[in-house]
Amino acid sequence: MATSSRRPERRRQEPLSRERIVSAAVELLDTAGEGGLTFRALAKRLATGPGAIYWHVTGRTELLGAAIDSVIATTLPGDDADATPREAIRALALGVFDAMDAHPWVGAQLTHAPAQSPMLRVFERIGRQVQALRVPETAQFTAASSLMSYILGVAGQNAANTRALQRDTDRTEFLDSVATAWTELDPDEFAFTRSVAGQLRGHDDREEFLAGIDLILTGITALRQPTA
Repeated sequence: MATSSRRPERRRQEPLSRERIVSAAVELLDTAGEGGLTFRALAKRLATGPGAIYWHVTGRTELLGAAIDSVIATTLPGDDADATPREAIRALALGVFDAMDAHPWVGAQLTHAPAQSPMLRVFERIGRQVQALRVPETAQFTAASSLMSYILGVAGQNAANTRALQRDTDRTEFLDSVATAWTELDPDEFAFTRSVAGQLRGHDDREEFLAGIDLILTGITALRQPTA
């Protein structure tokens, strides 16, 4: 009597959802960059048709915004009751720095984000900590904006540097070559730049970033109102 062979069970595919689409978009942006994010490429990665994706997102602009939101959301941990305002700001700033370092395309896309961008939530978190530092109300917007501008500017520049360097470029060798070039500049025209060439050669990007945050916070805390 012939035995019937069972057909192997097909692995059930996870249903298509907005979350899956956004996650796949982030992966595609990380590997192929902004130019590689097309609905055709995304559909291929998700093993579906472009039409199915349009049921969840209206177009590329919305998809990019959702991808940025997904990345930045990881930098917004829950409130830590034990953290001081200064510690909370440093942690948030470093989270944004690391997120943009890991996903260099984020910085370039933030300027094209709509008004209700994910960075607005970062600004809100910073502002609340500025208030907790007892900064006068008239100076709170300037203080929060200064921190925000520094975070986005430096983190974005670091991400841009990462994108500009070839993947096989050794960072230590690159910085050493730049520092060497600085030491060879005209001593009268570039006296300061020559004097800090050695610091460029051995600096740590994250440590320098946090040092800048501390400088701004030192100025902000000088404005704080005395306790009653």
